[in-house]
Amino acid sequence: MPILHVKEISKEWNGNPLFRNLSFELAEGERMALFGRNGAGKTTLLKGLLGAVPFESGMVFRGLPVKEWGLLDQQLEPGEEMTARRLVLEGNAEAAQLKVRLERLGGRLQSGCGAEKALLDDYGEAYEDYLRLDGYGWEAKAEKALRQLNLPQEVWDLPYQSLSGGQKTRAQLSRLLARQPRLLLLDEPTNHLDADTMEWLEEWVSGYSGTVLYISHDRRFIDRTATSVLELRPDGCRRYAGGYTQYRKQKAVEARELEARYRRQELEKKKLEEAIRRYAEWFQQAHRAAAQNDFLRSKSKKNVSRLHAKESALDRLNRERTAEPRESAKLNMQLTGGEFAAGTLLRTEHAEFAYPGGSPLLKDFSLSVRRFDRIGVIGANGSGKSTLLKLLAGICAPTGGTVALHPQTTVGYFAQELEQLDLSSTILDSLLQLPEMTVTEARTILGCFLFTREDAFKLIGSLSLGEKCRVAFLRLYFGRANLLVLDEPTNYLDIDTREVIEEALKSYPGALLLVTHDRYLLSNIANRLVVLERGRFPRQFPGTYEEYLSKDREHTMTEQERAAEDELGLLQLRLTRLIQAETPESDDENMALLEEIKRLRRRIEELEKKG
Repeated sequence: MPILHVKEISKEWNGNPLFRNLSFELAEGERMALFGRNGAGKTTLLKGLLGAVPFESGMVFRGLPVKEWGLLDQQLEPGEEMTARRLVLEGNAEAAQLKVRLERLGGRLQSGCGAEKALLDDYGEAYEDYLRLDGYGWEAKAEKALRQLNLPQEVWDLPYQSLSGGQKTRAQLSRLLARQPRLLLLDEPTNHLDADTMEWLEEWVSGYSGTVLYISHDRRFIDRTATSVLELRPDGCRRYAGGYTQYRKQKAVEARELEARYRRQELEKKKLEEAIRRYAEWFQQAHRAAAQNDFLRSKSKKNVSRLHAKESALDRLNRERTAEPRESAKLNMQLTGGEFAAGTLLRTEHAEFAYPGGSPLLKDFSLSVRRFDRIGVIGANGSGKSTLLKLLAGICAPTGGTVALHPQTTVGYFAQELEQLDLSSTILDSLLQLPEMTVTEARTILGCFLFTREDAFKLIGSLSLGEKCRVAFLRLYFGRANLLVLDEPTNYLDIDTREVIEEALKSYPGALLLVTHDRYLLSNIANRLVVLERGRFPRQFPGTYEEYLSKDREHTMTEQERAAEDELGLLQLRLTRLIQAETPESDDENMALLEEIKRLRRRIEELEKKG
């Protein structure tokens, strides 16, 4: 039974079409993921379905009253007096209003204001109403939800606006958890959540008894929760069964079928055009030769009838013809690294770090970063991941031990706050500051990063977060760094752009230090992990993120393992260079090179077996 029926809705923004003719149904119990690029109108669609934003045309039939809907809104901006606890309590509006009235009346009674008998009567009446609504039971349920979402109790009564992004998301999820609305609308529910909370959210959404319609750029979350994917396109939408992986497979089949149909129609078009040309020639020849000959005139008329039939067939084909398959514009980026001859780019020895007056975040931390390393830094929010990256990038100085960069190391740093951007500069001017950069070259590069001719003159401070991310990657593109330190580089990017970034990072010739909540990215990139936990000092895990999930998480790298990892990296680098080297001219030198390659391969196999 459809809980929501949408028929041919359209929306414009500042006179430009956002989407047109969207039609779909949402069945009771379904978990549908809205999929589309940044700017496709996903958030606007959610708000329009709630009735908060009007559509230009179309109809929305709601099988449930809006009061039984629940919304997680990343752009929520409540008043200054709103706290996390109060946000959750207001999930039951009537009980929340009575609680405020009880607190106000109780305060007046304590201060002795007004006629005490009347105040007592009002207080008693409000108290009875609160009991009737099970207000205290609702308070207990709200506090239980806050605990389930791991929101620290010390922030429950702080202003909502002062909370971190992750804490705001947890507060809103707590409100929904306590209310259990029959229809959930979730706008980026995975933003800023750590791995443990993400896993809890996946289980909760997967087992939710109601219906869920959500937006997410987290591919693993979509895979594990969605029963269908609704792709938003400028001219409509299309539903695909299953999660993200099934969606991609179905899109690949669709693309192949579209390409095959286009080729068949092109062949048919050429045949019709050739037939029309032949019939036109025959008609002209027959018409000239016919003169007053009745037989030839009759034959000429047959040719012209066939000509008109072929022309009609061509017109019909052109009207129904499949458009030439073209990929939508994608970010085009390849990261290059500067020259580097040594094995190790960065080394920390017994490093320590603490903010002034605070307890140590790092103690006795040793790490070697080699070329081609892909090190993922994982841990709960607040465990110090960003601080560790700043320390390794040289932005913060250690309070003990050493953090040493090789003299040839060039660091490219990407901060999730994007504070390294000059907000007062235009995108084009930020490029023209580079040596020998011309306006033509700058415009070409901006096009590769999905910025239009008009975008070039926008102030960086006026851009969306996704656009600012692309500008930040422009800086990395020209930095020729051989060590990239990336703090949440894909947070505000859509999935298509994330996948381009992922491919660029895979082929990057330098080393990476990466903090990300994108588990798809982490699984595909990282080959080693640094694990941070509150109350414990960092430890290293000698494997991928998938291996970390499947193995003993308590494993810590010993000095011997670290030494073996260092040796393995150097040997692999040495082997790569020997294989790529030019063939020696003399037979003796060539034999020596082959023997060295064999020796390196044997040693690499030994180390990998031990690992």
